[in-house]
Amino acid sequence: MTQSASSVWSRQCGAALLVLAIVGCGCATALAELSVNSSFPGGSGKVVRIDQENQKVVLEPSRRPNRGWECWWYVRIDGATAGATLLVDVGDAPWATPERASISVDNKAWRFTKPGSRARSRIAYSIEAPAEQFWLAWGPPFTPADAQRLVDRSSKHADATAFELCKTREMRKVPALHVRKGDEAKRHVVWVQARQHAWEAGSSWVCQGLTDWLISDEERAGLLRDRAEVFIVPIMDIDNSAVGAGGKNQIPRDHNRDWDDKPYWPAVAAAQEKLRELNTEQRLDIFIDLHNPGATARHPYFYIVPRHLLNRRGQRNLNSFLACSREEMSGPLSFVGQTVESGSGYDRNWKRISKNWVSLNSAPHVVSVTLETAWNTPHSDAAGYQQVGRQLGLAVERFLRTDPK
Repeated sequence: MTQSASSVWSRQCGAALLVLAIVGCGCATALAELSVNSSFPGGSGKVVRIDQENQKVVLEPSRRPNRGWECWWYVRIDGATAGATLLVDVGDAPWATPERASISVDNKAWRFTKPGSRARSRIAYSIEAPAEQFWLAWGPPFTPADAQRLVDRSSKHADATAFELCKTREMRKVPALHVRKGDEAKRHVVWVQARQHAWEAGSSWVCQGLTDWLISDEERAGLLRDRAEVFIVPIMDIDNSAVGAGGKNQIPRDHNRDWDDKPYWPAVAAAQEKLRELNTEQRLDIFIDLHNPGATARHPYFYIVPRHLLNRRGQRNLNSFLACSREEMSGPLSFVGQTVESGSGYDRNWKRISKNWVSLNSAPHVVSVTLETAWNTPHSDAAGYQQVGRQLGLAVERFLRTDPK
């Protein structure tokens, strides 16, 4: 090869290497661009736009036709620069715009972001990216897999047994737990269920807190196991929880307006069947349905059966349970005594609300309530919710010290 040919070859090789370098840099840059993914269990999030230059993501909850309110969002963000600030803008208020979003680097441990900045119906969270990839959600997620894990690990306790409440209309399992010390049936029975509205993930965390306390070595947890059986369903609306839908006011029926003689949802039918059986055995004493309320609530509170429907014993037991709850649920998410009657003036389908149905179809002494745990406060994280659950367990133990029958 002549010197001239060698020079040409060198220039060609250099040019090729430069092209490869440019292409390589281009690929690296593309990979580093922000992207949003919600294609995983419980995920929800429609990308309106991503402004790469200004590191801004604009989101809305995914549209799930006929599956209820569009308020739940839960996404994975990729391509962030760890330590850099990015802005995540979400709407619409009030349901989809908590004061603080929940953030995680491993999709397991969750913490709050700083409070967001509101503009009309939207809120923008300024976030220091904790890693190149992280998860961001409306609140700490609790998926059907989390419910199954809770039931599975709890059932390793000598006093706890896992069971399947039913299969859903979409053929998913509804995991449940039965806590009973010894083989003999107990005189008292407590039924606790969560998440008839799928977006209300905090209620499942409350349920987990109660469950973990109940099977713990704490003395009063042991006393409750000695005295009562407890049935626990961490998620009633498994299908909507699995796909990241809101569930509230879904078609053809809201889960918590399905409690009549012909329920549409298998979980409701299965719960009714078991509750009827327990009532026939004269063992049912407490029914608690766990929810999260509106955005302005700052404390947990109870929906109660219209008092005029209760006889003297029923009113006495309700008042006693509420007094025990006020004493034990001391915070930081504290029950300060607030109750709301949910009768005909509250909803035309009030008889089809779970706790009302239970009250109308069980012995007069049974306490049947809905606990609404505030979600839009600095303490409404996984730890705060679980503390509510533990304290609710203490309230139940205190109440059952005297025989409600």
